[in-house]
Amino acid sequence: MNNRNVLATLTLALACIGAMGVAGHANAADEPLRIGLIATYSGPYADYGRQFDAGIALYLKEHGGKIAGRKVEIIKKDTGGPAPDAAKRIAQELIVRDKASILTGLDFSPNAYAVGAIATQAKTPAIVMNAASSAITTSSPYVARLSFTVQQVTEPMAKYMLKQGVKEAYTVVADYAPGVDAETAFKKAFAAGGGKIAGELRTPMNNPDFSAYVQRIKDAKPQAVFFFFPSGVMPPAFLKVWKERGMEEAGIKLFATGEATDDSYLDATGDVALGLLTSHHYSYAHNSPKNQKFVKDFAAEFGGKLRPSYFAVTAYDAMEAIELALAKTKGDIAGDKVMEALRGMKFESPRGPVEIDPATRDIVQTVYIRRTERVKGELVNVEFDQFERVKDPAKEGK
Repeated sequence: MNNRNVLATLTLALACIGAMGVAGHANAADEPLRIGLIATYSGPYADYGRQFDAGIALYLKEHGGKIAGRKVEIIKKDTGGPAPDAAKRIAQELIVRDKASILTGLDFSPNAYAVGAIATQAKTPAIVMNAASSAITTSSPYVARLSFTVQQVTEPMAKYMLKQGVKEAYTVVADYAPGVDAETAFKKAFAAGGGKIAGELRTPMNNPDFSAYVQRIKDAKPQAVFFFFPSGVMPPAFLKVWKERGMEEAGIKLFATGEATDDSYLDATGDVALGLLTSHHYSYAHNSPKNQKFVKDFAAEFGGKLRPSYFAVTAYDAMEAIELALAKTKGDIAGDKVMEALRGMKFESPRGPVEIDPATRDIVQTVYIRRTERVKGELVNVEFDQFERVKDPAKEGK
């Protein structure tokens, strides 16, 4: 059977599932709750999947391997990075062949958009653990987000910079949907507060050489630079060139979102990150009893080499959201009922208080301003200011 016929068969099967309702295939209490986890397990962003796995494993260990009284079966699938065609095919297979009742993971925005169409067709809930492009939750009524949006963590940084007297800034972002979201949100909030955009750059995702970009900024001599890159290989490369070109000595201030100092990459990034101010929704060093327990339990389970990042926290929280939703539905996994149960949900996360906006199915949470410091010999993001109950600015008023 060729690929076209395979996809046609899968599409027909999805249509049948959508017509019958998903609850029929796995509603018995003695059957496992099958959750399809679509993530990156290979290539330069393989740490994303590893963090998801760790957060899920820790939650399930604490709850006896069960959610809503049912054993949980996690079915892991690797997209190898941003690969929407692969993500769409995998989502179809998870629902039709593997009988997954819930889809989750979704680290890259293109993948989440692709899976949204499948979630709609099959009426299967999809819970986003990372993908941060604003419009993802508008792509399907069966998508809810437990992570963040790029605009949500960017706007507070623009406001913070204005409060510190920064009146002129250059923007540098990765050239893909979340990067454009960051650029848009920053420019809008910064201009609204009287700030001026001195220039803007978009860089390719694949192995960019930042030397020319940084030199261009140095020649422009802006008061400050705001940048956004996805967690992983790009931020350390940019920060290294920034230091080598003497940008700090040139008097140019640097600000970013928290992807630049992702906790799981911070040791490898090294001292080039020291002093960087970032805005984000989670820090390994977040000072709350819930997070202190989470970090302690995480270290006990996985050792000191794997530090939990915001990926692990959202994976942990996604399991909690599923638990609370199924408590409301009394175990019913029908997509419409699960999505209704998720609306307006509130609980305490290791990152702080979180809730799911009932109108948008998007996360509402505290965004923290942090400084990268060396504390007790390790690099950490120390929170010192915060913006509470932040919604995605792109959906304000909706």
